Amino acid sequence: MFLKKKKLFIAGLVLIAGFSLIKSYHLFFREFENNEVFNGLSRVASEAAGDTFTFAVMGDNKNSISTFKKIIDSINTRKAIQFTMNTGDMVFDGNPIKYDFFLKQLKLFKNPMLPVPGNHDVADGGTERYINIFGPLYYSFSHGSSYFIVLNDSNEEDIDLWQLRWFKNELEKSKNYKHTFVFMHVPVYDPRKSMEYQPGHSLKDLDSARKVLDLMKQYPIDMVFAGHIHGYFKGNWQGVPYTITGGGGAEMLYADPAHYFYHYIKVVVTGSKVSYIIKKMDSPDFNVTDRIGAFPWIYFYSFVVINYWVLLLLTALGILLYMYIKRYGKNFPFYISRRKK
Repeated sequence: MFLKKKKLFIAGLVLIAGFSLIKSYHLFFREFENNEVFNGLSRVASEAAGDTFTFAVMGDNKNSISTFKKIIDSINTRKAIQFTMNTGDMVFDGNPIKYDFFLKQLKLFKNPMLPVPGNHDVADGGTERYINIFGPLYYSFSHGSSYFIVLNDSNEEDIDLWQLRWFKNELEKSKNYKHTFVFMHVPVYDPRKSMEYQPGHSLKDLDSARKVLDLMKQYPIDMVFAGHIHGYFKGNWQGVPYTITGGGGAEMLYADPAHYFYHYIKVVVTGSKVSYIIKKMDSPDFNVTDRIGAFPWIYFYSFVVINYWVLLLLTALGILLYMYIKRYGKNFPFYISRRKK
């Protein structure tokens, strides 16, 4: 009876290992050809807009599970929101398993989510994968009386001259609209530092940052949205209004309650008026101990959930190997080599 149960247990482990191997192989070698930007813009275009509409802005979910899910649920309950702009760092890095998990989360949105490439999204060879999933690294579109421009500064250094020329042309087009919204991942400057101490967690090439800002100063931009800094900041760069929204679920280490909390922003466009409403989500308590304690848990939990099939495969193989060594230890190569010494 015992041997029968043991054989069934081994057979079960072999089946689990085999199934996990198939799932893991699919995750690692999956071909991504989603074209999410084109599909999202097609859905946005089908929505009636006019002079009045609502959209959401968030960023830096970075493979978050619970907080990002709460943000999605909150956005879904607000039927007026027609689409969501994500300011980047949607995944921890360009690993295909992490992108696969994010795409499953993306399906939870009832309305389109349009991306801005972040440095983590293109890390570890993720640029090609990002393009295969989303499409262009920078793009523009109009909705109602508003013009939207998405930039790519995911290299954290600069905005190249080719893209800068494109940006200028898009800003010229935006003059035909009542409102202009610009989106980038890495902010032009770090709002926590004075100009003499730049760059902070912002564009590293200060000459490029100056060129970008000089260009934006020539046009009536309603708001520049950025991420990269995990928190919330609002102000203006020499007259150009900005909002940094990086509260989508990534680690939140600092404890200042005025800036460091999970959130997204609801933007309401009504004729010539634009309203920005902060929607705060549950955050770790505002003390250093709780913030630091939450940091490893966020990524441990995320790692286990995202790599579930790989961990299951390794566990099953580990148990089978242990059982094999226990039974045939004297004939196992490692054991024999030790005896010969």
